[in-house]
Amino acid sequence: MTSSRPTAQGATPPGQLGPVRGAATTRLVGIDLARGLAIVGMFVAHLGADGPAGARDPEWFVVADGRSAAMFALLAGVSLALTSGRDRVPSGPRLAHARMTTLVRAALLLLLGWFLTALGTPVAVILPAYAVLFVLALPFLGVRRRWLVTGAAVTAVVGPTLMALAVTPVGGSASLVVRLTGAPASGTVRLPGDELVTGYYPAIVYLAYILLGLAVGRTDLTRLRTQVGLLVAGAGLAALAWGSSRLMLDAVGVGASPLVRQLLSGRAHDDATLEVLGNCGTATAVIGLFLLLTRPGRFGRVVGAVLSPLAAAGAMSLSVYTAQILAIFALGEEVVRDATSNAVLAWFVIVSLAGAWLWRRLFGRGPLERVLHGAATAVAGPRPS
Repeated sequence: MTSSRPTAQGATPPGQLGPVRGAATTRLVGIDLARGLAIVGMFVAHLGADGPAGARDPEWFVVADGRSAAMFALLAGVSLALTSGRDRVPSGPRLAHARMTTLVRAALLLLLGWFLTALGTPVAVILPAYAVLFVLALPFLGVRRRWLVTGAAVTAVVGPTLMALAVTPVGGSASLVVRLTGAPASGTVRLPGDELVTGYYPAIVYLAYILLGLAVGRTDLTRLRTQVGLLVAGAGLAALAWGSSRLMLDAVGVGASPLVRQLLSGRAHDDATLEVLGNCGTATAVIGLFLLLTRPGRFGRVVGAVLSPLAAAGAMSLSVYTAQILAIFALGEEVVRDATSNAVLAWFVIVSLAGAWLWRRLFGRGPLERVLHGAATAVAGPRPS
């Protein structure tokens, strides 16, 4: 799903996967590695064992909660940029083509997401939210990088605030969503079919990840300066955001209102501003790190070869993600709800990485990626030159 400009025929830049059967362009290995890590993180979030007290076992598995889905979304924005011109903002026929192909992909992702959701697994399927986010991203495909960053920052502040005002009880009263819809006041409100505000991946918040991903993809990701900047700025933003959340929550104390604590939260899936900023920082730092590790040269080639199974999973992430949901459905929800060890998780990771690596070597583009690409090309036609 992530492509770069074609190189001269027969030439393969070091640090990148060479042309594979079914693909017309080369790929940035660092982006595939970041997406592969997000996929593995989702496996951990879905299948990782819980200890006796309900905490993650081992405890560091908690890093996958929330951050994996956020990085997945941010990388979706990167992919939208890479497939619509990379660091060149499209206009005219190219912009129209990019919007049409994105719309076709959104429609197919929505259908696939509905199907996977209908299987009834305990996993909150992200694909319907993806589809909504792709549609919301259409007006931004022709926007310059600085305005994308501005839009991401504004969304990261305004989106979580509006969501908190909508779903958090205030002054002892039920939340606005409960009062307007009559939904049960107990627990977290999830309105059926709502991907904008009350869904597991609310678009009003997750649009910030898409916009920042578009901005990242609109930079020259092959430049050393860009890669170092992503790593340093991302790590700094993550530390500042989560550190600020901890300090401010300690300052207001446990007696603060639910709304105040929600607005200051950095906890996974609270979808508060500081969590969003921390997730943005983590994702951009990971992207920068993997791009640095796979730079042209002997070291980059070695890293790319050693981590090629992870890159393969990232290159066909939709297929791997879908296979995971189908496998959970086949094995039964107990593998998610009653995980007492990480054996199932380990097998999922091993089989997924090995299977993706083998598929990429034999067939090139992933099966579902091939369907999306073929459908988008059939509807929108070839990319304008």
